[in-house]
Amino acid sequence: MKKIVSLLFLVVLFGSCNEYQKALKSEDVSKKFAMADTLFAQAKYSKALRLFEQIAPEFRGKPQAEKLFYMFAQSYYKTKQYHLAAYQFESFVSGYPKSVKAEEAAFLGARSYAVLSPVYSLDQADTHKAIEKMQSFIDRYPNSSYLAEANGLTKLLSEKIERKVYENAKGYNTISDFKSALVAFDNFIIDFPGTKFQEDALYYKFDSAYQLGINSVPEKMQERLNVAKTSYQNLIKFKADTKYKEKADEMYARVEQELQKYTK
Repeated sequence: MKKIVSLLFLVVLFGSCNEYQKALKSEDVSKKFAMADTLFAQAKYSKALRLFEQIAPEFRGKPQAEKLFYMFAQSYYKTKQYHLAAYQFESFVSGYPKSVKAEEAAFLGARSYAVLSPVYSLDQADTHKAIEKMQSFIDRYPNSSYLAEANGLTKLLSEKIERKVYENAKGYNTISDFKSALVAFDNFIIDFPGTKFQEDALYYKFDSAYQLGINSVPEKMQERLNVAKTSYQNLIKFKADTKYKEKADEMYARVEQELQKYTK
């Protein structure tokens, strides 16, 4: 009995593959569409894509075009070809703004850009684009059922940008380019006022100011030490019991000791 079932399965499978190959080679676009539709329903997205790519230009402006281009975009999305998915979803929304699938397509298009966003240490051009696309979706569909996910993704993407900018600023401190570090931390604190890296940024700004002041040429030392003093005060004002307090207090004591030389 098992052999018979296996044989029947192979016959059906071979027949199905044979029909697919025939559809690929056929000049009949309606036959290709029917096969692609069936494959899409069976979640065989890679195979469906080959057919959609063949017939898409022929269906523009036809009654079945809306359905075809939605499935076309979804097939790219399901096969993780997110650049192409984003493009096709955007084209779908542009071409069929009143479609019942337009909202979903707009979200999945924006989500495709979010998936393309790399780790924070790499170039964040795709992350900026993802934020732009996601915010555009939120503005366009403020009552969407996808709103919670869209807001969550926007938050994650924004935090990635914050970390990138913070790590860049900290990098200047690490390589002892303290002048650049001060500028970078100032810009970071202004640009991201509610950032979760605020305490760290304030500390490393103080550390940069401290190192620059202590190791300064005599004619600039007093001015730079006063900058370090203000930076310390800003850190303590933000968080009196900062995790950096012991080290910061030691550094501040040295700053005060050096400044005493200018009061005599």
